[in-house]
Amino acid sequence: MVAYTGIQGQNILIVSSDPANPTEGQIWYNSTSNLLKGYQFAVVNAWASGGNLNTARRNLAGGGTQTAGLAFAGIPPGSGVTAATEEYDGTSWTAGGNMGTARATLSGCGIQTAGLAFAGDTANDGSNTGATEEYDGSTWTGGGTMSTARRALAGTGIQTAGLAIGGYPPSNAASAATEEYDGTSWTNGGNLNTARYYPGAAGTQTAGLAFGGTPGSGQITSTEEYDGTSWTAGGNLNTAREGLAGAGIQTAALAFGGYLGPASPEFQAATELYNGTSWTSNPTGLATRRNSLGGAGIQTSALAFGGNTPPNTAATEEWTGSTLQTKTITTS
Repeated sequence: MVAYTGIQGQNILIVSSDPANPTEGQIWYNSTSNLLKGYQFAVVNAWASGGNLNTARRNLAGGGTQTAGLAFAGIPPGSGVTAATEEYDGTSWTAGGNMGTARATLSGCGIQTAGLAFAGDTANDGSNTGATEEYDGSTWTGGGTMSTARRALAGTGIQTAGLAIGGYPPSNAASAATEEYDGTSWTNGGNLNTARYYPGAAGTQTAGLAFGGTPGSGQITSTEEYDGTSWTAGGNLNTAREGLAGAGIQTAALAFGGYLGPASPEFQAATELYNGTSWTSNPTGLATRRNSLGGAGIQTSALAFGGNTPPNTAATEEWTGSTLQTKTITTS
């Protein structure tokens, strides 16, 4: 018989309560619950209901994170536009400071205490604006005006390094124009390879992502990646659509919602994940099909709010992706 006298292992820590800040792969025995536990990745990839907006609206914009979200402007019930801002704390929305210029079909980026809003339609009648406003967590103040007034564009980045993508300018044709904001003024960046309006976006000013939208006839799957100077082709969406929302960064993005007409269903729940090369369709999508919605957060923790179902909705949904979680280890 072979004697296994040289086997070596690692002692398992015995604790009375779970560690506050465990590291990936850490294992411990909880003497209070009498359970063996570990800290590992868990793939959830699902939406769950969050607190409703106080005002249902579509064609709004937003920013921030899942636990500190920002929603502003849009079209409330009726035909006008609103300047209302709401802030999310991970559970419920509360009123923030009103924008200086009411508008819809705008874009935005940034975080709850340093948001950026730009462009849009000031009367829901095609009245394009290039006005920019900056939010400090309480009030909006005027920023630099865009080079080209437009609506139905996408935006991403932060308040001091924003990116405006595509849209529908006064020329009444899809735009390929990109503009970059430095916290004071806008300058022209590299043009998209495919002009479009109502696209989705994610990322930063120097590592941006634009996907979907419409060039004016039908919806597209085209994705483009920005390096701070020029756009290059990325992997196509699995579902062509416009009026979708996005979250995350260029190498870990999330696309959700949108409009695909006259196909059925026209209003989309589809959710897709991007890894920097290709999009993967998630088996389940949003609980509420919608387009012209707001989005915020990252690929593993995102927020979807408002939109057109139709009619306007106040519904908020929270996305949980692949996350590190404490798990009970069972043996048999």
